[in-house]
Amino acid sequence: MSSFKKDKSPTPGPASPTGKKSPTPIPTSPVNNEPSEPVALMAGSHWGQQEVVDEDNDSTLGVDTESSTASIASSILHYRNVLGRTYHSDSVTDGEYWGPNDDKANELLDIIHAAMVMMLDGKLYTSPLNDKEIKNAIDIGTGTGVWAIDFADDHPNCNVIGTDISPIQPSWVPPNVSFEINDASKEWTYRENHFDFIHIRWLTGVIRDWDYLYQEAYRCCKPGGWIEHVDTDADFLCYDDTMPPDSAMAQWGPIWREVQRKTGLNVMVVSSGAMENGMRKAGFTNITTEDYYAPLTPWSDDPKLKQVGLYQSAAMTHDIEGFLVYFMPNYLGWTQKEIANFAAIIRKEFREAKIHSVIKWHVVRAQKPLDASE
Repeated sequence: MSSFKKDKSPTPGPASPTGKKSPTPIPTSPVNNEPSEPVALMAGSHWGQQEVVDEDNDSTLGVDTESSTASIASSILHYRNVLGRTYHSDSVTDGEYWGPNDDKANELLDIIHAAMVMMLDGKLYTSPLNDKEIKNAIDIGTGTGVWAIDFADDHPNCNVIGTDISPIQPSWVPPNVSFEINDASKEWTYRENHFDFIHIRWLTGVIRDWDYLYQEAYRCCKPGGWIEHVDTDADFLCYDDTMPPDSAMAQWGPIWREVQRKTGLNVMVVSSGAMENGMRKAGFTNITTEDYYAPLTPWSDDPKLKQVGLYQSAAMTHDIEGFLVYFMPNYLGWTQKEIANFAAIIRKEFREAKIHSVIKWHVVRAQKPLDASE
C-alpha cells in the first residue's frame, strides 16, 4: 500500500461543486466505492450477556472520583461528575457536551494529535498560508491546546488563541499563545475581519448548528484569510470484509447513529456534507477537500500507515469508555455492565488488529474573498 499522496483540486466560487480527492488509496475498488451496507444496531443486552475478561478495566465505571482538595473560586472549574468521569462545567455553555475532560481523556486527545500530525507528514495544517504575513490565528475546540502551542512555536510572530469549554490547557506556553474559555457554538466575541487562519479539528457530535458556527467564523475571518476544518464521522469503515456485522467495531457506527437520532447531534458531519455546505453558505470560496483513510489499528503493510494505526489504536484503547459513559446510559439505556463489556470487547478487537478498520479524516479548506467588505 502506498503512502499518503497530496492531490489538491481548488474549487473557485461559492456555487461550484467541491472537488474531492483521496490522498490514501485504501479503498481499492472504484473511486466512489463505499464499504458494505450499514449493519443493524444490536441491543445493549447483547453485550451484557457476553463473558468478558478485561485486563485493562480500571473500574472507572460506577466509581466516584475523589472531590478536589483545592478551593477553586471560578465556576468554570467546577466539573460535573458522570459515572466517575469529569465533564465541563454547566456554567460555560448551555449546550450538551459529552466528552470527559479528565486526564485520561486529555491523554487520548494528545495521542490523536500525534497521529494527525503524522498523517499530514509532520504538518499542522494544509491551507496555503503565507507564513510571513499571518498575524492572528485561532484554534476552535483546542482541547489540551497542543495544536495551538505547536502552531505558535512554528509562527513566533503570530498571535494564537485556543478556545475550549474546559480549562485543561497548560500554563507554561509560548508567549504568543493564549487560551480562552469560550463556547464556539455561541456568538463569537472577536473583532470582525480579524483572523488570518481559523483551525477546527475533531468536533463531530459537538456542534448542533454548523451553519451558524461557519457564519461566525466568516465574520471574524480576515478577507483573504483561511479556515481549515478536519473531522470524521463517528463510524468505522472496512473495505475487505474483515469486519463482521456483530463485531463491536461494526456496531460503532450504528450506536452513534442512534445517539444522533435521539439527541439531534450531528455525529456524521462528513457524510452529511455539513462542512462544505456550511462554509459555502457562510460565504467562503476556494473550497477544497482531501480525504485521509487512516487505519485504526496497525494492520497495514505500509510503514507510515502502520504507525498511524498504532497511534490511533493506542488512543482508542486508552479511553474507549470516554466515548460511552455519557450517552449510552442516558440515551440508549445501557447498563454499566453492558458498557464495560462492550468496551472490553472493542478494546480486544483493536489490539488483535484482525479487523482492517479505517477512519476517514476529511479536510476542508476555504478562503474568505479578498473583496469581502471590511
